[in-house]
This record gives sequence, C-alpha cells and structure tokens, in this order.
Amino acid sequence: MASGLERVNENEMKAMDANRYATKKTIAQGMLDIALLTANASQLKYILQVGEQHQFYKLMLILISLSIVLQVAAGVLLIIQSLINMHNPKQRSLGFTMNHFIDAFIFLSVFCDIMKMNFGIDPAVPYSDDAELLKP
Repeated sequence: MASGLERVNENEMKAMDANRYATKKTIAQGMLDIALLTANASQLKYILQVGEQHQFYKLMLILISLSIVLQVAAGVLLIIQSLINMHNPKQRSLGFTMNHFIDAFIFLSVFCDIMKMNFGIDPAVPYSDDAELLKP
C-alpha cells in the first residue's frame, strides 16, 4: 500500500509545473502591489489636500511619491517576468535577476511606507497649530 502512495505523490510532483507556479506567484505579488499602490494614492490625495499645514508635508510627499514610483517599477517588472519561460535556461537566468530587482523595489517601497507611517497620516486627527484645541 505504501508503494501506491509513493506513486501518487510521484505523479503529483510530475504534474506540478514550476512555470505555472511562478506565474501564479507573480500574479499574487501583483495583486498585493496594486493594494499597496491604492493605499498610497489615497495617502497622496490626503497629504495634497492638507498641504503645507501638515507638519511633515515635504517628507511625506517625497516618501509617498518614491513608494509609488518603486511600486510601478516593480509592477512593470512583474508583468515582464510573467512572460518569461522558466524552462529556457537563458530566460531562467534573466527571470532570477529580475526577481532580485523586484524584491529590492518592493523592499524599498515597504521601507518608505513604514517610514511614512511613523510620521503619521491620520485623517481622523487633523493637524492644528493650536495645541490647546487638541487637549481634552
């Protein structure tokens, strides 16, 4: 009976296509990138509406813009990477290199997002020059 299970597992492993897995993984990464891009667009809208009144306006504008540029670059590379045939050794090498760049862009984008969240974008708490109004 154990040999029957081994044959089933062996058949499942043969049926698993690495290229199909990579394509699904790339699509999932793209969807996460779109969600993060949407959040950044919303934050950019907020910071532009508040304007110079925000304590860290210029820093926030730079961090949000940099994050959006990095996300768009990663998204373009993800689209290109999804077209690569991983069964071809030359294309596989290109795919691995692109994957490193995508990872770096996403890492830097998330780093920008972490930094900007530390400087606060909270639409529920408007910035005011008069600190006395904010005290309970």
